[in-house]
Amino acid sequence: MGLAKTEIFTEEQNQIAIYAKAFSHPARVAILQHLFKINMCICGDLVGVIGLAQPTISQHLKELKLLGLIKGSVEGTSVCYCIHPENWTKMKTVMNQFLDQDLEIDNGCC
Repeated sequence: MGLAKTEIFTEEQNQIAIYAKAFSHPARVAILQHLFKINMCICGDLVGVIGLAQPTISQHLKELKLLGLIKGSVEGTSVCYCIHPENWTKMKTVMNQFLDQDLEIDNGCC
């Protein structure tokens, strides 16, 4: 099996790919949407909201935390999660610059 060879790409290209990974599964999108909707940290069970098994939700939360888009803290026996506002803003800036590239080109091609 081949390596990803991420080292041959720029830091910006790697960062865009990392951020895109956050949106590569609908469960992660649903978790992010829910965190924004409630506008607070969630310490409870997301199973009833998302509709997936707890281990699956835990894996998606772990991935979002690894990507830096959410942060978590331990409160008693629960882990509470919320949007990481600084990293979310950074992600939006990077992704908007990438997605707005079409605004800088002449659409005379094809």
